Amino acid sequence: MGKLASFEIFLQNHDPIFYAGQTVQGHVSIQLNEPMKIRGICLKFYGQAKVHFTERVSRGSGNNRHHETIHYRAEEEYFNQKVLLFGQGKDSVMAPAGQSVYPFQFTLPPGLPSSFESRYGYVRYWLKATIDRPWKFDHTTKTAFTVICLLDLNREPTATTALQGHDEKTLCCLCCKSGPISAVFRIDRGGFVPGEAIPINVEITNHSSRTINGSKVVFRMETLFKAQGKMKVENRQLAKIKHDGFKKGESDIWSGEAIIIPPVPPSFLAGCHIIDIHYYLELIVNPSGLSFEMTIPLEIIIGTIPLNHIVLQFPPMPPSQPAIYPPVSDDPDGAKPNTPSSPPPSYADCVFGKVNIKEEEDNEYTGGNLDFAPKYTYYNWGHQPSVPPLDND
Repeated sequence: MGKLASFEIFLQNHDPIFYAGQTVQGHVSIQLNEPMKIRGICLKFYGQAKVHFTERVSRGSGNNRHHETIHYRAEEEYFNQKVLLFGQGKDSVMAPAGQSVYPFQFTLPPGLPSSFESRYGYVRYWLKATIDRPWKFDHTTKTAFTVICLLDLNREPTATTALQGHDEKTLCCLCCKSGPISAVFRIDRGGFVPGEAIPINVEITNHSSRTINGSKVVFRMETLFKAQGKMKVENRQLAKIKHDGFKKGESDIWSGEAIIIPPVPPSFLAGCHIIDIHYYLELIVNPSGLSFEMTIPLEIIIGTIPLNHIVLQFPPMPPSQPAIYPPVSDDPDGAKPNTPSSPPPSYADCVFGKVNIKEEEDNEYTGGNLDFAPKYTYYNWGHQPSVPPLDND
């Protein structure tokens, strides 16, 4: 058995969820089986955005032709602070056997973007404690926490505006043109919060000579990653509703169907300059034969604070964990508590699940909770959250 029995970081919040300007509090706990010679115990508070994607390019010609992989990277640092919890940092001291607890607190700076995780980049906040041992490998432990950037739909002019898209397509059959296929796609407003249902209104009319194979409405998140003058676009399907096909001369009218918004980060990822997020509802109509699909996209805004008149439609429901009131004031970085018209939301793990936050500098001596999923606001108004589809058809 080694000298180190346990080494952990504990946050005061039951769910480690914070807003810019709030204070992160907790303690580092160390259990030693016997005294240990160390230089010190330090704790690092870190917030960072990082982007990394690649591109395959061809070089040369003929027999000299070859392929190269070009890496594009970008980073933003939001804070990087280190504090010494025990020891002197230079000269060696003896850490006592038994359990030692070292409290800490750190006030988050204003204007932080929401936590976000993806295969091409992330916005991540974490704490990392290190036992600095002279002439030996250091012991480290780390834990991540969620930061949520407020997006108040009541301050977004387009959030209350109804959205509508229309398209018409005329298909060719041999040498003749058939009648058109027309579609109208409507939603009653442009702003929603996770947990809300989006009522879908669709009218598809088939005046062509072909059948319609089917139609669907897809809810997708489009993420833009920017690095070194290049951009990478990632699309993820969040939910989908499908309708069967119908014959020529017939129509298909959607009514009473809805897409439920799962726990996702707010639109735009405000405060981050290398990652941008947009959400779209798309109606896709698939005619039979050799033809292109008809697509009607509507961009919506996903916020963290719902529209006031929507809140009044639902009875108050207790949050699924202790209430965390997001700051609301005329100053976007203020910390004024909510009014009663804006109830505290619940919080839920990101719909995409956990990721491993181990990085290049971490090694076999790095402990802690390395599997992490950001948590986002989720208004528990009785809707079952949509699950991302398993296919992209």
